[in-house]
Amino acid sequence: MLPNLSVVFVIFAVVLLAIVLDRVLFKPLLRVVRERDTAIKSALQLAESATAKAQAASAEFDASVTAARTDLYKQMDERRKAAEGYRHELMTKTRTDVDKQLAKAKAELQAQTAQARARLDEDAEQLGRDIASKVLGRES
Repeated sequence: MLPNLSVVFVIFAVVLLAIVLDRVLFKPLLRVVRERDTAIKSALQLAESATAKAQAASAEFDASVTAARTDLYKQMDERRKAAEGYRHELMTKTRTDVDKQLAKAKAELQAQTAQARARLDEDAEQLGRDIASKVLGRES
């Protein structure tokens, strides 16, 4: 018994349909799925790379900020020390100037005191002569 021709035709149509579907639908669909999978993997790798770069940039920024703060604190400390040195120098100079002015004022006061005493001695001597001559009745 030979199979009916319609069965052969159905088998032939199914095989032909399978070949056509394979070439027209399945292979392009699998190619698109593979390309999409490759694109997804590539995007994931790019995202991981970008994340790593961002973390490295963040770490570098943090290091730069830390270095800048350290430098700033160092400069502030140096300026504070320089200001303290300047203040000390200014205080020393001011004390020296005040001591000189005080010594000069003391010397002037002693000179004025000596002059005043000398004048008082002269005036007292003259007054003594005047009193003595008036008491004795003599004119000088």
